Order: sequence, then structure tokens, then C-alpha cells
Amino acid sequence: MAAAPETRRPIRGDLASMAQALHDFAEQEFPQAAAQPRVAVLVPCFNEEAAVATVVADFRRVLPDAAIYVYDNNSTDRTAEVAREAGAEVRRERRQGKGQVVRRMFADIDADVYLLVDGDATYDAASAPKMIAALIDEHLDMVVGSRIDQARGAWRPGHRTGNLLLTGFLSAVFGQAFKDILSGYRVFSRRFVKTFPVLSDGFEIETELSVHALELAMPVREIETPYFERPHGSFSKLNTWRDGFRILGTILKLYRSEKPLRFFGSISLGLVMLSLGLATPVIVTYLETGLVPRLPTAVLSMGLMIVAVLSVSSGLVLDTVTRGRREMKLLAYLAHPALGETRRDG
Repeated sequence: MAAAPETRRPIRGDLASMAQALHDFAEQEFPQAAAQPRVAVLVPCFNEEAAVATVVADFRRVLPDAAIYVYDNNSTDRTAEVAREAGAEVRRERRQGKGQVVRRMFADIDADVYLLVDGDATYDAASAPKMIAALIDEHLDMVVGSRIDQARGAWRPGHRTGNLLLTGFLSAVFGQAFKDILSGYRVFSRRFVKTFPVLSDGFEIETELSVHALELAMPVREIETPYFERPHGSFSKLNTWRDGFRILGTILKLYRSEKPLRFFGSISLGLVMLSLGLATPVIVTYLETGLVPRLPTAVLSMGLMIVAVLSVSSGLVLDTVTRGRREMKLLAYLAHPALGETRRDG
């Protein structure tokens, strides 16, 4: 019985040598196959019967080896049938909203590179190889297709202004500029997708994707891509005002959760200034006469100051919690190997 451990060691060594030899042989004989990343094209759709076939055909032409998935989100037209006839693998997501669809896509699909594009045929498929090459060659985690409109009707009235305002606000809040945070044309690494906690339900998903990259300081890049007008018979599902306010609300929620000290500190500063503004005449009167004739104002001022202290205290506590949560996200992110890297157990 004592000799058994000694006999196992050479067998383990032989097996490890054989595995390494097979790995080296595969890399030498089939270098392209070994290095070829698996690409998945993800197309969320809702009533895109008029455009989805064009999207599938265009991306099949420029990415012939990619797997194309169309997720139908309760369409009332023939979107699913048309996509299936065009050669895509069609799946369904019953919960309504683009965020719900993206959450399901990211959970279901396993690939090395993920390309997310709307099913409205407004994005340039020819830009996809360039975006994927940038992701791989520059070791990035997200490449955003920054839209350059090719037709006057590509942008609906108010969308361009809203996009600029929201982009500027996000830059001011999180300290890094994106030219087009609402672009629905993006390429991701696997470790981005598998560590992204999708919380949004609707069109706020693009904002959440951008903030996730900024929060963990991921390497990202924007590449300008042509943006076309929708084909005849295809209509935008985005409501300028409703979805614009929802996106703004998402930014504020993310600001509160990711920058709690700054968020609650700003509230505290405002309350302190208001409290001092109310208290100043009361204090001046007291110094001159020794009386406090405006007692309700004095009580209100003191109450505002107490709330200000509580606000900044909450920010300090939540900032500690946020740092711990961000560390956990970063550890989960780093647990996934970068694109092109392989794990070898020593």
C-alpha cells in the first residue's frame, strides 16, 4: 500500500506530457482553427418583419462563420418566421423590453465575441469585421459603433438632441466621454458579457452597458459607423420623451449606486446652504437683541442641518459598501480569461 503514491507520480507526469504534446500539435497543425474566436451576432427584435431579413443576410455575408441569433420579443407580425427563413436561429423572450431580451441573450449564448445589433437595418454590417478586429487586436472589452447618419431621416426629431444631452450628462457624472451612449451597435468580449448584471428592462440598457464599462475602468473604444434610415414599413419603438426620461432616471440611479458619496454629499451641501441661509437672519437678530423672534425658522434651519449630516453620513456608509461590491465585480471580471488567452494548470 505504501508504494501506491510512488507509482502514481510518473503516470501523472506522462498524462500531463501527453496533454501538452497534443495541445502543441493542434496549435502547429491547425493554427487558424485554434485561434479563431467564436462570434455570436445577437439581434433583439420586436415587430421588425420589414427589416430583419436584411439584417440577417448582411451580417451573414460579412461574418460567414458567426452564429446569428434573433430573439423575438412578442412580435405581432411575422418577424420570427422571416428571420428563420433568412437563416437565423430564432428564440423568444416573453418578458417585454429590450433590457429583458439582452439579459436572456447574455445568459443563454456562449461565445468568445458578442455582437449586439438592433434588427431595424439601420446599422452598417460592413463595419462589423473592423469592430471585431479592434476588440481582438487591442484587447478591448467593448467597442461601440458611434453613429454617423447617412440620411436626413435616420434620426427622429429630438433623438439627436436627447442623445447629446444624455451623453454629456453621463460624461459629467462618470468622468469619461462617449460620443454615442445610446448606440445599439456594440461588440463585447466574453468576460464583459458574463460579468454584466443586466438590471434595465427597456431602452436604458445601452446606458447601463456604458456605465458598467466605466465603473470597472474596462478598455473600450468607439468606432464611427454609418447610420441609415429605416426601410419602408419599419417603425421605431423608441418614445422620445418617455424613454428619454427613463434613460435619465437610469443615469441618476446608477450615479446614486455607483457614486453614493458624491450623490448624497451634493444633497447634503444643498441642505447646508439652505439651512445657513435661513439661520443667518435669525443669528444676526439674536446677536443684536438677544432674542429669537423667528423660532419656527430657527427650528427649520436646525432640522435641515441635521438632515444634511445624516445625508453625508449615509453617503459615507454606502460608499464603503459600493467599494466592496465593485471589488467583487472586478474579481468576477478578472476570473474570466481575456480573449485569446488559455488557462493551463501547472
